[in-house]
Amino acid sequence: MASYTGCTCDKATPHVKKIAILGSTGSIGTSTLSICEQFPLRYTPIALAAGSNIEVAFAQAKQWRPKLISIATEPLADALKLRLRTEGITGIEVLSGIPGTIAVATHPEVEFVVSAIVGVAGLEATYAAVQAGKTIGLANKECLVAAGDLIISAARAKNVALLPIDSEHNAVHQAMRGGTPAEVKQIWLTASGGPFRNTPLEQFQHITPHQALKHPTWVMGQRITIDSATMMNKGFEVIEACRLFDLPAAKVRVTVHPQSTVHSLVEFIDGSILAQISVTDMRLPILYALAYPERPASNLTFDLAQLSQLDFSQPDLAKFPCLRLAYEAADAGPSACIALNAADEIAVAAFLAGHIPFLGIPRTIERVLELTPAANPTSIQGVLAADQAARTCAREVIARA
Repeated sequence: MASYTGCTCDKATPHVKKIAILGSTGSIGTSTLSICEQFPLRYTPIALAAGSNIEVAFAQAKQWRPKLISIATEPLADALKLRLRTEGITGIEVLSGIPGTIAVATHPEVEFVVSAIVGVAGLEATYAAVQAGKTIGLANKECLVAAGDLIISAARAKNVALLPIDSEHNAVHQAMRGGTPAEVKQIWLTASGGPFRNTPLEQFQHITPHQALKHPTWVMGQRITIDSATMMNKGFEVIEACRLFDLPAAKVRVTVHPQSTVHSLVEFIDGSILAQISVTDMRLPILYALAYPERPASNLTFDLAQLSQLDFSQPDLAKFPCLRLAYEAADAGPSACIALNAADEIAVAAFLAGHIPFLGIPRTIERVLELTPAANPTSIQGVLAADQAARTCAREVIARA
């Protein structure tokens, strides 16, 4: 996979990298904008794709004055245009929906695209950005879970770098700089274990959404927080790692590390293991991706006293069957990975709405996987069609349950 080599060093007349953010109002998006604030001579956002939060989208448009901003729906776009006119803000093109998100991702002046829209909603725009030759900072794991083969193939054909922003994959990317791909024996993705790491299995049937949304380490959106509680998030990361680093699932291991100070480890064939350790702050992997292959100085320091205790243990697949299902999907092929992601999204939403219990999430996913025929979509539209079919299947499974 190609590496981005554009200069980001400080000079008398430094190059300011122009970036697009898909998911600008989410946690990764706002963290990216904070990096832009900290490094104004290095990075500037010129295109933003927001969700439905018009207040935050308006505030971002007012502060950053991007050339283009897209928002979820046409009525919201009309409302945003009105807000901007009322404030006397001109020169910002406002679009909506998937066409708007694609326009943000492929803006001709954009050099780097941060893909941070949760779910397959960001898939088309991310693929379009790759096809347009943009360097990608990938925080949307569902893109590679659902359409990894297509995106990786396109990236190789276009000589595009895919730089992971997820803390675990970002850590692997950093550690792999210590050797060649042929020297890698296996990689270890660390997992906090979520809020139920020490909860007995017999109590899982009583877990509520309120309890599941209390992650011990990270502050994230609702779906990813529930995915962390079921360890499905780690399962998605296994599949993503297989795609990013061209490894079979058997060489992507998971270890529970509740301190969350070691973000991932790479084990080499000579027995050496390199670990990446840093603060639990998403700004660090974002900055790493934006600046790669350089490392700008930052204030994201790590207190070595936090290394006084480091615990590692095997995940309990009886308590967290979602992780097992992800490994099975990785081995089964593209259609299973698509169904895994789609069924999980529907099941998590049903759990949050009180329609199924916590253990109903893996039960729903497993049944959808059983009902999904093997296939290998050859286009993004084919992936999206398979995704919709799996979602329909998941809704039917839930309704019958």
